[in-house]
Amino acid sequence: MHKAKVAVLISGGGTNMAALLYASRAPQCPFEIVLVASNNPEAGGLKLAAAEGVPTFALPHKGMARADHDRTMDAAIRASGAEYVALAGYMRILTAEFVSGWAGRMVNIHPSLLPKYKGLHTHERAIEAGDSHGGVTVHLVTPELDDGPILGQTPVAIIPGDTAESLAGRVLFAEHQLYARCLAELVTRPYRADWLLARVSQLAAALPEAEARESHGSPAWSIKGGKFFAYFSDRHHGEPHIALLVKTSGQDEMNALIDADPDAWFRPAYYGASGWAGLILNRADVDWDQVSDWLARSWRAVAPKKLTKLMDAADQF
Repeated sequence: MHKAKVAVLISGGGTNMAALLYASRAPQCPFEIVLVASNNPEAGGLKLAAAEGVPTFALPHKGMARADHDRTMDAAIRASGAEYVALAGYMRILTAEFVSGWAGRMVNIHPSLLPKYKGLHTHERAIEAGDSHGGVTVHLVTPELDDGPILGQTPVAIIPGDTAESLAGRVLFAEHQLYARCLAELVTRPYRADWLLARVSQLAAALPEAEARESHGSPAWSIKGGKFFAYFSDRHHGEPHIALLVKTSGQDEMNALIDADPDAWFRPAYYGASGWAGLILNRADVDWDQVSDWLARSWRAVAPKKLTKLMDAADQF
């Protein structure tokens, strides 16, 4: 089983980092912690990580421009081989440049039920508002503070007489449970047929007059009332691949694609004889722009001229 490499950023005691670390030690956990980094060299979580044999990195932010600090942290993360970044009490607002470099692969845990109570003092605000529940949210990080797509939430009841401290203590239990589950779900997405199919379906649906249809019991897409332009293959005929089958110009082009990048392309059973090439999706480094481009190209190969002319005209604007 592929274990995704994760770097965790902390600023303090690192209890959520510890929860992720110990979750990662389970045999079936799909991620491992390869670096714990901090803007605070005295962060208690660094000592725990080091004691557990996890590499650490610390760089004080005082006296450094924010962009310079972020670039240095980013370089350390990339040098560790990390594929994902988990913020776990990292008390720094990150630059858009840093965040965009990890788009879709940086997660944060926030102690409220977002979109409620972005920022600080979340428990006080929930109690003062008379809410029945506080809670915790795990979300993807975007340049907007506490605003990325939500991966999971756990409500935590507010008990009469609660203080911010007593509520925070119970929310922390929920944090430690939720973060590992959401991170595991995120890192397994690139290998799951349901998620890959949903993403391909979204791209295919954006093409003119495309419709989803089954072909021999498998998902596929065609021009309305016309020919198929793409097929979704989930390990068909004993193949190990989850793939998008697209139409090439013929055997020569298909073979050239496979020879140039055998980790991305393969000759599918039956379909390969007709020049349909398999673009492998269940791998970590899928270029989704490439997937989109090949869907469009395959669509053009079977679309009637009236549609391709409309597409050409739209592309000019």
